[in-house]
Amino acid sequence: MSETAARTSWYRILYVQVLIAVAVGIGIGYFFPDQGKALKPLGEAFVKLIKMMIAPIIFCTVVHGVASMGDLKKLGRVGGKTLFYFEVVSTIALAIGLLVVNLLKPGVGFHVSVAELSAKAVESAHEYQDKAHTLRTTDFLLNIIPGSFVGAFTSGDLLQVLFIALIAAFAITGLGERGKPVLKVIERTGEVFFGIMRIVVKAAPIGAFGAMAFTIGSYGIGSLQKLFALLLGFYVTAALFVVIVLGGIARWCGFSIFRFLRYIKEELLLVLGTSSSESALPLMIQKLRALGCAPATVGLVVPTGYSFNLDGTNIYMAMAAVFLAQATDTPLDLGQQISLMLVAMITSKGASGVTGAGFITLAATLAAVPAIPIESLALLVGIDRFMSECRAITNLIGNGVATIAISRWEGEVTPEVLNANLRDPVALPALG
Repeated sequence: MSETAARTSWYRILYVQVLIAVAVGIGIGYFFPDQGKALKPLGEAFVKLIKMMIAPIIFCTVVHGVASMGDLKKLGRVGGKTLFYFEVVSTIALAIGLLVVNLLKPGVGFHVSVAELSAKAVESAHEYQDKAHTLRTTDFLLNIIPGSFVGAFTSGDLLQVLFIALIAAFAITGLGERGKPVLKVIERTGEVFFGIMRIVVKAAPIGAFGAMAFTIGSYGIGSLQKLFALLLGFYVTAALFVVIVLGGIARWCGFSIFRFLRYIKEELLLVLGTSSSESALPLMIQKLRALGCAPATVGLVVPTGYSFNLDGTNIYMAMAAVFLAQATDTPLDLGQQISLMLVAMITSKGASGVTGAGFITLAATLAAVPAIPIESLALLVGIDRFMSECRAITNLIGNGVATIAISRWEGEVTPEVLNANLRDPVALPALG
């Protein structure tokens, strides 16, 4: 597309369409709340369409990438580096969340009595607590193994898909030359699924419109006022984490975090509209490949990161848990907060990139730290949707930076290639 054509066809650009749709959705939800609530199915339908394609795309991507690698020693080395990176950065995210919430003290002075919370809100909190029981470490590890091969594709659990994809890749590698035709079929099948995704993603503005209209219509902009200090503190902390921590990692890798954010602006707006980082996963895979990251590394790091590298969720859990302690006048000393952080490091591994998962992991964390009343979760039910958007965006950026960092660590891409592709995204394949 020429520069002139690009200027005259700005309205055809996906991220512009999504941005306009989000703005219109906010307007509809604010001025016509009942109509806004009725638009909820639009957002849900789009997310379901995206999730429908994630399992087959991840399977084809991982199988092709790992089997093409051939060297299982390299796979083990990349996997080890990936998990090490995830744990270090996740710990930093939790520590920053604890530091900020202790400095800002947004819950101090609330003096909330659990008995004063509405019965409906407390009931919602207990529902999340019940869901959190499925996030125990043993259950989480056992759940990685699907009930059947096909069951991994129907459960929506990325780790199950990753598990069978790795086994399939190892099997194809073991076949040697005989496995190459199978690998070619998987590669072509993956291209078909990516083609379907390009069609689905054209509906992103409709999905974002419906999701935002429902959110504002249901909770209202006024719902932000009471807990605005926590909300603002979380957004600012997440932004500082992206700029300072992830920005520092990006600088070490030889590229600018701001240039990278500009490069993935379509995906960021898509996540903003849907509150789900999964909605942008297939497009992120393509864009990271286009930057020069090896397909095997992208296929391993990105899906694994959706359960093991949730920076935004970690910051949220640390801040939200201490906030609830402050709001209910529950004293937490340094030792208890460190214990809280250790528990959160475990429970966060059970979260995926879907809306509400962060709230469930928070419930799991509070269940393991009985000093904080689980009923206090009711305080956050009304604003969780707004915090979910920031969690999802931070998670997405974190996984993108992690993939590039591992690729640079492995010597797969140079800073020169990275910056050349970041500067000239027009030359990349059309994703929307």
